[in-house]
Amino acid sequence: MKFNMIKKLLFICLFLFSSLLLSAQLTLGTSGLLNSPSADMQPDKTVMIGGNFLNDHITPGGFPYDTYNYFLNITFLPFLEVAYTCTLFKATDTFVPEKKGRFVNQDRSFSVRLRLLRERKYLPAIVVGSNDLYTQSGGGKILSEGSGNQYFSRFYASASKYVSVSKLEKVGLHVSYMYNRRTSNHLNGFAGGISYRPSFAPDLNLIAQYDSRSFCVGANYLLLRHLFMQVLLQDGKYFSGGLAYKIYLKGK
Repeated sequence: MKFNMIKKLLFICLFLFSSLLLSAQLTLGTSGLLNSPSADMQPDKTVMIGGNFLNDHITPGGFPYDTYNYFLNITFLPFLEVAYTCTLFKATDTFVPEKKGRFVNQDRSFSVRLRLLRERKYLPAIVVGSNDLYTQSGGGKILSEGSGNQYFSRFYASASKYVSVSKLEKVGLHVSYMYNRRTSNHLNGFAGGISYRPSFAPDLNLIAQYDSRSFCVGANYLLLRHLFMQVLLQDGKYFSGGLAYKIYLKGK
């Protein structure tokens, strides 16, 4: 009970006082909304190193418990972003039972995002991408089926358009279509979200999203240009959050 209250208080504090927000789908170590893709990209030559606490309601069926991940993300071209993410496995009654309750292994996944179109006056930015792109299990696959490896697999196309509602305020409109052939993490269909930059803090961006399965609200926060934080509540009650350190190789 006390731990749940602390998590909720952390969420409220960061939500109210965050500023200098950037868009990052931190739960999977890539740019995007909270837990679904968008067409936002990191600045060219940006490196992110970070990790997340993931509630068991936001992870695929292979992780029936709260867990953590860590990642390395590099945007080494203005239109290309890649990420390497490791998610921790915990021992259970059927998996390394002698160490039940301890983290004993990890799932490794690669993500890639390619921007096809930069946002223009009347056109949205468009990005195509994939999370957990490939698995060596079963001789090597890109679109695996069932519930084994490639837990976070999905391919998507995303469009994002920012609309000014005043001189200092912008609303971001984001829509994506996602596809995979999984049974344990079936997120096929449309996802989308709205991001809002209020006039009292023009660098603050508040986000609400639907990932084709659940609703999330949350915020991201960049402290001193380098320490990046994300918090979210899934379906209004399940907390996940993460931290990342951002390095600008090109200067900023």
